[in-house]
Amino acid sequence: MGLLDILLGRTKPVAPDLDQLFALPSAAITLEAAAGLTPTGVGAVCFATVEGSAFDQTHREVQALLDADTDRTGPPVELTRDTYGYSWLVSHRSPDDLSALVNDLHAVNSSMEVNGFGPQLLCSLAGFTDGDGRRLALVYLYKRGTFYPFAPLGTSQRRDNALELQVKAALVNDLRVEQDLSRWFPVWGAPGL
Repeated sequence: MGLLDILLGRTKPVAPDLDQLFALPSAAITLEAAAGLTPTGVGAVCFATVEGSAFDQTHREVQALLDADTDRTGPPVELTRDTYGYSWLVSHRSPDDLSALVNDLHAVNSSMEVNGFGPQLLCSLAGFTDGDGRRLALVYLYKRGTFYPFAPLGTSQRRDNALELQVKAALVNDLRVEQDLSRWFPVWGAPGL
C-alpha cells in the first residue's frame, strides 16, 4: 500500500483464509448450547457465473470430486442458480456430519481459487435450524475472511435480527465474526435455508 492509498483512504483487501471454515464444527457446538440451533446438513458455495470452457471444466472437476465420495449418503452435489443470477454449488450431508460438509465447502472454494476463479467466489454458508422452525445460516464472506449469521423469518423477506445478534455474541470466540453489520448481506432464497 502506497502513500497515495493512505491519503485517499484506500485499504488493502483482506486475503481470504479458507481454513476459517474448519472452525464451523466447534462453533456449531457453541451455537447449539447458546441458541438450540443444530446443523441441517446442507451447505453451499455462491459464486458469480463465468462463461467459458475453463470455468465449465473447473466446475465439472469439483462436482466429480465431491460426488466421488463413497461416504456420501444423501443426494449428490448439485448446481443451482438463484433469481439474482448467481450460481450455488450445494452439498448435502448428514446433519451430524458437519465436518464432511465443511470439507466439501473448503474443496469447492480451494478448487475455484487454484484454477484462477477466486474473484468470482462470493460466500459459503452452512445451514442450521431448531425445533421451533427457526432457520439460520452461518455465512462466510470470501473476500472479507469473516462470518456473519443470517436468519430469515418465514417466507417473507424479513430477518430475525435478535437471533442474528444473539448468535454474533455467542460465536465471537469461535469464529472471526464480521463486525461491520452493513456487510451482513441477506442471502434470500439461498439453498439450504
